[in-house]
Amino acid sequence: MTRFDPRERFSAAWRSFRATTDLDEYDTRWDRMAAEGHDVHGEADFVMSFAPDTVLDAGCGTGRVAIELARRGVAVVGVDLDPDLLERARRRAPDLEWVMADLAEVDLRREFDVVVMAGNVLPFADPVHRAGIVAAMARHVRVDGVLVVGSTLAPGWPTVDDLERWCSGAGLVAAERHAGWQREPFVDRPDEPTGYVVTVHRRPVG
Repeated sequence: MTRFDPRERFSAAWRSFRATTDLDEYDTRWDRMAAEGHDVHGEADFVMSFAPDTVLDAGCGTGRVAIELARRGVAVVGVDLDPDLLERARRRAPDLEWVMADLAEVDLRREFDVVVMAGNVLPFADPVHRAGIVAAMARHVRVDGVLVVGSTLAPGWPTVDDLERWCSGAGLVAAERHAGWQREPFVDRPDEPTGYVVTVHRRPVG
């Protein structure tokens, strides 16, 4: 049996990010910001507004969001393709469930109240796999549960229309759209793809 090598599946964008990023700095900057008094848990606050019992943190990285959700009493699973980031997540929270998997292929054989992709997960994915990732994540959303996606808007990265098309194709219905995790009003500027968007799509009942 051929051993699964996750690094062979890294997108060009993620390879470039990794080549220019100090993972120790990447991992600790949030701790430093928190120590300086900044609110670093906007994503967790947003997710908690849906009162979930279970959450799938897709593209969990070093586990910042998942660990905070677990601290608040949520049963959370973190999934990521990068073993180096997952190693840091496991070191921070060894009792949580961390899964190394390709988001376009993962099948945990269970559903969640909320599936969240919080940190430019789709922009860093290979463009040919983005729709498949959304479809795979949608399959993990329970009936009346939600898929929450946060994404920077930039030239060449997924657009709001892309997100809507992929979610609709996966059987989800648009529920909310914001310009940030504090539910700031979103103004669509298709000719000027800048800023940030947080979308919420629900799996309908029936």
